[in-house]
Amino acid sequence: MASEDIGLADPRALRLALDAAETYERLGSPEGELAIAEAVLYMACAPKSNAAYVAYNNARRFVSEDGSREVPVHLRNAPTKLMKELGYGREYRYAHDEPDAYAAGETYLPDDMKEPGWYQPTPRGLEGKIAERLNYLRGLDSAARKKK
Repeated sequence: MASEDIGLADPRALRLALDAAETYERLGSPEGELAIAEAVLYMACAPKSNAAYVAYNNARRFVSEDGSREVPVHLRNAPTKLMKELGYGREYRYAHDEPDAYAAGETYLPDDMKEPGWYQPTPRGLEGKIAERLNYLRGLDSAARKKK
């Protein structure tokens, strides 16, 4: 339930469920049962989202149906002189060296692939903050592409 039904709306739920199971394994009854009861109550009250679960299944389906595509040249490693001459990795941007540690406008998908948008966060719990962050990053991407 913590992964499939609560997901990123409250990622603490998974850790709490695992801690409750470990507590039960180590302490047994009745303390372990109380830990499980607390975890159940927490999850019952937690915000719910299956957005990560849906995204994961959509991505798996896509990969099984689509097949392999070429890695973009700017992401390819260039351990040999020939690969360097072919431009492998030449335009790679290391995100940690960029403002906000984000390479705005960069793409990591194959050249002929559009952004799939598999993950659609809900407005519930932490996922609402994740949605805000994704919108912010999309804004940076849009501004960077306009400059090109």
